[in-house]
Amino acid sequence: MRVLLDHLTKRFASRTEKGKDVIAVNDFCFEIPDGQLVGLLGPSGCGKSTTLNLISGLETPSEGRILFGDRDVTAMPPEERGVGLVFQNYALYPHLTVEENILFPLQNLKGRQKMTKEAMRQKALEAARLVQIDQLMERKPKELSGGQQQRVAIARALVKIPNVLLLDEPLSNLDARLRLQTREELRRIQRDTGVTTIFVTHDQEEAMSISDLIIVMKDGVVNQIGKPQEVYDDPVNLFVAQFLGTPAINVLEGEIRQGRLRIGNEAVLEMPGKPEGPVWAGIRPEGFIQDDNGPFTCGLDRVEVMGRDVSVVCTHEKMTGRNLRAIIPAETAADVRGETVRFRLKPFKVYVFDRESGVRLP
Repeated sequence: MRVLLDHLTKRFASRTEKGKDVIAVNDFCFEIPDGQLVGLLGPSGCGKSTTLNLISGLETPSEGRILFGDRDVTAMPPEERGVGLVFQNYALYPHLTVEENILFPLQNLKGRQKMTKEAMRQKALEAARLVQIDQLMERKPKELSGGQQQRVAIARALVKIPNVLLLDEPLSNLDARLRLQTREELRRIQRDTGVTTIFVTHDQEEAMSISDLIIVMKDGVVNQIGKPQEVYDDPVNLFVAQFLGTPAINVLEGEIRQGRLRIGNEAVLEMPGKPEGPVWAGIRPEGFIQDDNGPFTCGLDRVEVMGRDVSVVCTHEKMTGRNLRAIIPAETAADVRGETVRFRLKPFKVYVFDRESGVRLP
């Protein structure tokens, strides 16, 4: 099911300033293609969950329209939209078994959609098999692990074969190992069902690993939309560049002068055609090449061996963070001694941003 968000805006009355509104979602325009898994990504309070609530019908937009296919669902109640919604806390009924929890949405169907008990049980079993919990149908939620409870919530959302599946930070209550396993399962389930899925998270690694497209939001505004790798490689502004990537991008005060990027007293990279003046220089951790004759000199703090890679932790007078981190493949890393270390920079891993607006320079 294609989902179209047409100039979607949501305002709430401010609790602190009488007569003022807080804009949670600001003029959101985007078409979510049929059968895609879209990651809605951004820091807490950026409007992700509000956007999901607008799509589900739990919130009413202040302006704009929502279309499922060619059908305008803006004023339609949630139960008529055909959405499956999975919450962060699972929201299972503790007194019901796994089977009864999955059956619950089917038992509320009316009219032509009403099903026989046998048909409902068959549907519940199919949904349980899809998420691989069909052996747990007689258990209560308290007898399940966090990952199993999450699968029950997903099966319950899928049992009616929804037009759109909405996931609101569904993995945040799981431990790191289980979160990794469950996100892989989510991707498998989405591919098997082909249902259009919108996945809300503040975890950029999570969003990038399973999404067909990601939408990066800040303060209710969409900053960038694209395929995960494209957004990572081609950020439109400093916020997007800093939000994506682990470890985070290194940001330093720089200056464009005579076609070169200068950081401190060193000309570290040729940048012909760029407008001259002060900039923020962003260097991805993997953008460094260790070279004793390189143009970029940093103070050496420590070296962390990570097996496949070596992390060289440095200092520099122009950096904005606590330290600067360079990730070097273990097979090319040289023994680092002394107080300084020198690098060459990979041009396609270095970005420059306007010092005032944070917009990336063309």
